[in-house]
Amino acid sequence: MTAVLPSLALALLCLLRAGAEVPVQPGFNAEKFAGTWHVAAAVSNCPKFLKMKDGMKSSIATISFTPEGDLAMKLVWPLLDKCQKFELLFQQSGQAGHYMAAQEKRDLRVMETDYGHYAIVHELQQSGQESRTALQLLTREQDASPQLLQKFKELIPTVGLTKDMLAVLPKSGECQEDQCTKAIS
Repeated sequence: MTAVLPSLALALLCLLRAGAEVPVQPGFNAEKFAGTWHVAAAVSNCPKFLKMKDGMKSSIATISFTPEGDLAMKLVWPLLDKCQKFELLFQQSGQAGHYMAAQEKRDLRVMETDYGHYAIVHELQQSGQESRTALQLLTREQDASPQLLQKFKELIPTVGLTKDMLAVLPKSGECQEDQCTKAIS
């Protein structure tokens, strides 16, 4: 189970399609994007995600930016009997809102955000000849409106995924960052 936990965070961030096809938020503003987000929904073709999606709950993502402009993400996931914390770092790609983790061959793009209520994030992970795609709906509050969920669902086929891969994550007040076990990712 412990070996699967880091994969869970990666699974939620996995991506499939070529990065150039995925749009990035025009005029992306890192300062406005930083802060706490809730993962309200996720969709992915990652096998580990697909196995676990029905039992997952909403998690917390805290996003900050380094002085160099890189994106640092801390994820807090409620799991069966504990909370797990993951820390990820993505280097800026030269385009605002587009970040890369070269070692893991991951490409992260903020497709759309209004900064105050929601963000839609796309990630592509290349592993050998296998590609994985993920799309996440982040919200500032734990609840996502039906209209926002509908907007998210409409984007699913545009990134090569299907609605049966979707997990709308129920609320979770179980985990706070200070209650977590840290995972290396």
